[in-house]
Amino acid sequence: MSHTIQQKDKLIARVRRIRGQIEGIERALEGEAGCAEIMRQLASVRGALGGLTAEVMEDHLRHHVMEAETKADCLQGGEELIGVIRTYMK
Repeated sequence: MSHTIQQKDKLIARVRRIRGQIEGIERALEGEAGCAEIMRQLASVRGALGGLTAEVMEDHLRHHVMEAETKADCLQGGEELIGVIRTYMK
């Protein structure tokens, strides 16, 4: 079973909070809020996305690399994480 399925409710709750933050930015733009307020909200969303990404990456590393049942599974999990990190860093 995938670790994201095991923590599905927790991860979905975080995504919903992020969605709420994004909607807050939209409302701020529609309401012509000041740029400083909008930048604070953008920074909050960026932090929330970074935290969610770090949590999923950490869980992947723990479950698919550190606790892998075979060396082949460990190598596959490591390669998957490398690919994600490269995409994330672009």
